[in-house]
Amino acid sequence: MIQLQVISGKQAGTISVARRFPFRVGRSAAADLRLEDAGVWDQHALLELKRPEGVWIQVHENALATLNGRRLQCSWLRPGDLLEMGAVKLRISLSETRQQSLKGREFLTWLFLILLCLGQVALIYWLKP
Repeated sequence: MIQLQVISGKQAGTISVARRFPFRVGRSAAADLRLEDAGVWDQHALLELKRPEGVWIQVHENALATLNGRRLQCSWLRPGDLLEMGAVKLRISLSETRQQSLKGREFLTWLFLILLCLGQVALIYWLKP
């Protein structure tokens, strides 16, 4: 997942995680990340997940945005990038991952190994003359 940390603007300090794509950034109520700062358009930018390459950002044709100080129309996003839209600065990073618990699988594996060993011992006693 992609994490957008608002560095400057009215919502400075907030973090938004893009879990579903396309992810819309703008002033509109339909935007996934709603920014009401000066210079931000209703539909300012759109983030899309394009596998296996990564996350692609497309800026509205009349909107102004910069990525790492360079004017941006469309580009790939990478962790550490600084995205500026109007009066807002966003830091791009990867969000924390959640590890699934493997306790159930580990328990079943150990149970299988114990039953296998007990089965072998039983087979040895059964075949013993």
